Amino acid sequence: MHDLAVIGGGVHGSTVALFAARGGMKVTLIERGPLCREASGVNAGTLTMQMTRVALIPYALRAHAMWASAREWLGHDVGVVVCDGLSLAFTEQEEELLSFRAGKRREAGAPIELISGARALEVEPGVSDKVRVAGYCKVDGYANAYLTGLAFRRALIEAGVDLKENTPASGITREDGGFAVQTAQGVVRAKRIVLAGGVWIEPMMAWLGIRLPIKTLINQLVVTERVRPVMRTVVGIANGLLSLKQYPHGTVVIGGGWQGLGDRERGGVELLPDRIVGNVRLACHAIPDLKAARVARAWAGLEAETADALPAAGPIPGIPDAYVCGSVHSGYTSGPYIARLLADRILGREPALPLFPIDRLLAPRDVSEARND
Repeated sequence: MHDLAVIGGGVHGSTVALFAARGGMKVTLIERGPLCREASGVNAGTLTMQMTRVALIPYALRAHAMWASAREWLGHDVGVVVCDGLSLAFTEQEEELLSFRAGKRREAGAPIELISGARALEVEPGVSDKVRVAGYCKVDGYANAYLTGLAFRRALIEAGVDLKENTPASGITREDGGFAVQTAQGVVRAKRIVLAGGVWIEPMMAWLGIRLPIKTLINQLVVTERVRPVMRTVVGIANGLLSLKQYPHGTVVIGGGWQGLGDRERGGVELLPDRIVGNVRLACHAIPDLKAARVARAWAGLEAETADALPAAGPIPGIPDAYVCGSVHSGYTSGPYIARLLADRILGREPALPLFPIDRLLAPRDVSEARND
């Protein structure tokens, strides 16, 4: 019997499992594939305040500090680069939008200032001279999504976590003293459970008789061939349709949430060429020297979103010792800190910041049915 079973081995589930194990619990982590290879392994790895929901800014600031010190708390390198970040406005409408959003995020604690286009060129010489104003934030950067999975795997094993990769879970049964998780390799029993399946949280919650709608976003991403240095900052645009950075080895990753086709069952099954072209053109508009680069490949990554776009992180109402953690907007930035807060809660400690209980997202009958099941 484990003290805790975490179902879902992305950044959220891995962080909960790691800190719970370091807190003295006997933990198992169940993941249907390799660790951090689903949504956590195919995203752009951006660590930014300028695309983070205002309510999550205090969490994102603390999470950014965690990423910056990942070698210390995780014990392994994840390719984190801390650098300046710019959010650009090219039109009057974008300038108004940027001013409003930057102001709200600044009120929430994000160190964002509005600067002129000329000043933006000083911060990032590669940026277009057509920029009217820019949001400038020194708390920005990115991590290598592929290295993150490798680092978590080593850290979890070192912490004594019973790691069950390539082990799909198919259901949960409540029983005296805890839960029985049905998996492809047999039943796993634990006193407590955490559902951390990202876009798969919705069907996981259904195992417990709870209806929690989770929207699945199919985000297209593009990576270029290796090119000479064309930028040294993380660059976005006021409307949020661009996420752009160049890695030390020369490739440039272009994102921004342009949607492809797919769903949670099949994943990203089709890229839409017109949206790839639109995303790449926007990137070249922001960093003109990118026009000389060639696209190496493109893919689609999944992102989970609740009805109010705020996280699902906290106890599952009506079911003692059951928790959920996921659906964090800009989850790669804020996820580790929110997951660490949940680990504190499970360990009986008072979290430093409030969690995001899902009661607000459930119909009253769902809670009563789960309680009486």
